[in-house]
Amino acid sequence: MSRLPAVLFHSDLPEAELHAAKLDGELYPVDRCFSPVDEIDLLWNRARALTLTVPARLIAEQRTAAWIYGAVSRAPRQHQFCADISARVRPPALVAITVREVVIDASELVHVAGLLVTTPLRTVVDLTRSRVNFTNDDLRAVGDLMRIGRFGIEECRAVLDRRRNLPHKRLALERIDEALRLLGPVPHTQTEAGVNRR
Repeated sequence: MSRLPAVLFHSDLPEAELHAAKLDGELYPVDRCFSPVDEIDLLWNRARALTLTVPARLIAEQRTAAWIYGAVSRAPRQHQFCADISARVRPPALVAITVREVVIDASELVHVAGLLVTTPLRTVVDLTRSRVNFTNDDLRAVGDLMRIGRFGIEECRAVLDRRRNLPHKRLALERIDEALRLLGPVPHTQTEAGVNRR
């Protein structure tokens, strides 16, 4: 008997079958896709679910990136993606996702299961700079991303200082400092842990 793929979408089985298998306890939802119950919920499967449902060349960022890394438990209602401003990609108009054009370095990206995702470091910087309503959940996500990426406030400050005229730098550092006070110290190395850059 052939094994089911780790992530299933409507292109694999009819939607009614997928939902019936979920009701029977054979599948669990992964965003708009499904995984067999014997599949461990890993970042690769969360990223794969998005590669099946969003256009290529978009970069998962902010809460979506945090969800892929496992720093937040639920996928955001509206996924957040970005596109490199220099790539001249026309952001598509899609339901349930937002796309913004950004200046981004190749060193701030990783490939996860065929999907481009901002690194944990870039994700922390973007979250702390741009979230209007910054909640305790966001603080926990920032702390978890810093543990996953094994970096501290100095690496965040270096990213923020690299670009001139970047808005909300001070606010970002205050939020990162608050996350560290709330959650304690982060193991400190300069490597991105658990993510393959290829």
